[in-house]
Amino acid sequence: MDMAVDAAVIRQHLIDPEICIRCNTCEATCPVGAITHDDRNYVVRADVCNSCMACISPCPTGSIDNWRTMPVVRAYSIEEQLTWDELPAELTPDQLAAEGVAADEVAAAAPPMPEPQPAEAEPGTAPFNSASYGATRPPWSAAHPYTNLHAPKSPVVATVTGNFNCTEAGFDSETHHVVLDFGAMPFPVLEGQSIGIIPPGLDALGRPHQPRQYSVASARNGERPGYNNLSLTVKRVTEDHQGQPVRGICSNYVCDLKVGDEVKVVGPFGSSFLMPNHPKSHIVMICTGTGSAPMRAMTEWRRRLRKSGKFEGGKLMLFFGARTPQELPYFGPLQSLPKDFIDINFAFSRMPGQPKKYVQDRLRERAADLVALLQDGASHFYVCGLKSMEEGVVLALRDVANDAGLHWESVAAQLKQEGRLHLETY
Repeated sequence: MDMAVDAAVIRQHLIDPEICIRCNTCEATCPVGAITHDDRNYVVRADVCNSCMACISPCPTGSIDNWRTMPVVRAYSIEEQLTWDELPAELTPDQLAAEGVAADEVAAAAPPMPEPQPAEAEPGTAPFNSASYGATRPPWSAAHPYTNLHAPKSPVVATVTGNFNCTEAGFDSETHHVVLDFGAMPFPVLEGQSIGIIPPGLDALGRPHQPRQYSVASARNGERPGYNNLSLTVKRVTEDHQGQPVRGICSNYVCDLKVGDEVKVVGPFGSSFLMPNHPKSHIVMICTGTGSAPMRAMTEWRRRLRKSGKFEGGKLMLFFGARTPQELPYFGPLQSLPKDFIDINFAFSRMPGQPKKYVQDRLRERAADLVALLQDGASHFYVCGLKSMEEGVVLALRDVANDAGLHWESVAAQLKQEGRLHLETY
C-alpha cells in the first residue's frame, strides 16, 4: 500500500510460504507490480501494494490471503520475506503498544477489505490485458471441490502404478502420463484441479524442495473408474524459456519414476477451473502441450457419462496446439474418439512445408460455431497452456464476437461473472 508518512500502522499483505505452490498466479494478476519472487518465496512489497484484492480469488491455495498489523517503521521488507519458511505471528496488543501504537490506530489500520474491482481505462490508453477476462468463480453447476487437504508439512504418500511416454517425440520433448494411487487415504479431486508433488532432495540453500504444481488429467472417479487414483501429464523440462539447457528438478523426477515408487503429494488445489455438471452444457477447450491435462479429465468424465446413458451432454469442442503431431500428448487416443462426441481441431506450428498454425487461427476458422456458443448461456470456455498463448486466444474470441456484431466487452463481462471463461496459463 502507499504508506503515508503520517500513518502509524499498516495492514501488511503477506504470502504464506508454507502453502504457496509457486504457481505465479498472484504475480501475473497483480495490476501494480507489488508481488515478486526468488527461487524460494513469493513476497509482497509493502510500499507498492494498494490492497486492491485482485490477487486473492485466483490463488489456488489461499496462501495469498494473509495480513499483519505492523508499525510502518517495522513493515517487513521483501528481503526479510524472502528468507521465511513460515509466516511470523501477528503482533500482540502489548507488542504494538510497546512500539507506541495506540489501540485506535490498530482499528483504523484494518478496515473491511474492498472487493476486487476491474481496472478501468479509456480505450486505447492501456495495453490489452487478457488475464482480466478470466473468471475466478466456478460454473454454477460445478461439483464442490475439496482443497488443501494435505499441506507441505504433512504430505500424503502415493504409489506410482503407471508411467509411460504419451508422445512420439524425442527425449527433449517427451511427455509422460503418470498414474498415482493413494491406497486407503482419501484424496478427492475434480476435473480442472491440480496437485503438488514434492521432489526429493534439497535446494541450493539446503532446504527441502518446494512442491511443483501439476493439473490432474483423470476424471473424478479415478484414472481407473472406482479406484483411488489419478493421473498427471508431465513434460520433461530440458531447457528454460530462453532455450538454455536446464534440467527441471521435478519434471525429470516424475518422468523417471518407476512403478512401485512412492511420491509425496500435497493439495488438491483449485476451486474455480471446474467443469459444469448441468445437462446440455457445452464445453470449449483450448490448450497447448500439457495444458491438455484438465481437458483430458473433462473429456473422459463426459465420455463415461455418455456411456452410462444417464447424462445428456452438450457440445464438446477441443482446440489443441503443438509444434508437431509427434509432440502432441494423447494424439493417438484422441483420434479414436467418436466424431459425434467431440469436435477436435488440431493446430501445428512446425510442420515442414506448411504454414504455422496456432490455436487462435483455428478459433477464427471456426468462427460461425463459436459465435453461436458465445451467445448460448450454457457454453463454458477453458484455456490452459503456456502464458504466451493466452493473449492470442482471448483476442481471437474478441474478434470472433466483434466480427459477428456482438459487443465483446459485454459478452466477456457476462462470461466472467457467470464463471464461464477460465484462463489457466503458466
